[in-house]
Amino acid sequence: MKRSSQVLFYLLAVLMFISMFRLFSEPPTEDVPYSTFKTLLTEKKVKDLVITRDHIRGVRVPDKAGEKEKPFTVVRVDDNNLVKNLDASGIAYRGEISENWLRDFLLTWILPLAVLMIIWSFVFRKMSAGGPGETFMSFGKSRAKIYGESEVKVTFDDVAGVDEAKEELMEIIEFLRHPDKFTKLGGRIPKGVLLVGPPGTGKTLLSKAVAGEAKVPFF
Repeated sequence: MKRSSQVLFYLLAVLMFISMFRLFSEPPTEDVPYSTFKTLLTEKKVKDLVITRDHIRGVRVPDKAGEKEKPFTVVRVDDNNLVKNLDASGIAYRGEISENWLRDFLLTWILPLAVLMIIWSFVFRKMSAGGPGETFMSFGKSRAKIYGESEVKVTFDDVAGVDEAKEELMEIIEFLRHPDKFTKLGGRIPKGVLLVGPPGTGKTLLSKAVAGEAKVPFF
């Protein structure tokens, strides 16, 4: 399953690269007024014309040697002499029934965007530690696991040198042993105890001892 996910990721990356390369590799198209197009047509500085219902596409022949040819687009207007002028100039042209703008829009924008979103979703899924059922929406959440002991054998007899802390924790142990006794009297069970000290001073051991004395699980 993991290998198939990697194959899918690389396949999507290749598709996005091809789509983006096609998008940015195409030369920019110049929007030319129809009057300018008529002038260029008279001067025979256009070629490879494609005539559709709404537009005329072609290539503009450069004025100077060494310059690159530029694709252009013209918004078509009602001109009864267009075909006659094209035939007289000898410039090759062809017609298209309609422009497939939907296909171009899907290939140019929707497909790259969809592939990009899928890749980002895959990346976030990996960054969120990839546990079963996790998605990229769980990115940033704690991935800590709970380790519990149902029967703790550590008691205060195993902890030495913190007598004052033991005395203060005895009340907590009584709460844990007999919570109903205190709630009937209107008492509230403490929400927690903060143990402060540098590493190695026995905070975890003392916590285990509290759980062992109270006969409750330790997490």
